Amino acid sequence: MLAGDFKTRQDLIEVGRRLDRKGFVAANDGNLSVRLSADRVLVTTSGSIKGHLTNDDFVVVDLNGRVQGGARRPSTEIAMHLAIYRLRADVRAVVHAHPPIATGFAVAGIPLALCVLPEIVLTLGSVPIASYAPPATEDVARSIEPHLKRADAVLLRNHGAVTCGTDPFEAYYRMERVEHFAHILLVARLLGNVGVLSRDQVRELMGAHGGGLVGAPCEVCDSAAI
Repeated sequence: MLAGDFKTRQDLIEVGRRLDRKGFVAANDGNLSVRLSADRVLVTTSGSIKGHLTNDDFVVVDLNGRVQGGARRPSTEIAMHLAIYRLRADVRAVVHAHPPIATGFAVAGIPLALCVLPEIVLTLGSVPIASYAPPATEDVARSIEPHLKRADAVLLRNHGAVTCGTDPFEAYYRMERVEHFAHILLVARLLGNVGVLSRDQVRELMGAHGGGLVGAPCEVCDSAAI
């Protein structure tokens, strides 16, 4: 095992622990991966428990999913991970989990797309929802491709969420943000009013922070509340 590969495994082990502690995965749910090089990806093995990963719970595959290192089978969602790496040269890590509140929005068919929280506008943007596809099929990869061209997080209809980043921790923190945003939005909806930032407020916000935007832009409405 190369020294860099060992460090990467330790990072993924820590991310798995955090997903478990946050309740974003249950049993052997979820999967994690990192791009090691142009044609090598490190991914969790099928059936591994994310809260208790060890160095043996990973395999190396090429961009066609062929195992290049390790004795076990890669995650059944490997096609989704590889599709993201093929589509986005900037992505170095992918996290797939089932955060319960965000997954609730995915089950309800509601994207997390509105401009509501300034922090989300600046760091995550819109979280679109992909059409339903049976887990562990190539259809999952096809369902997210139109969204991942810009978005760094996508809800999977009746399934969960997937996030990506430049390293395992950025991908994980984006998953945290998705669930945090979903939780706040759920509370606002239960209280009967979601205050949406106006176009002018979003412009002012972006201008105050240099105009930069991570991910796909969120949606503003003509009304300040829905």
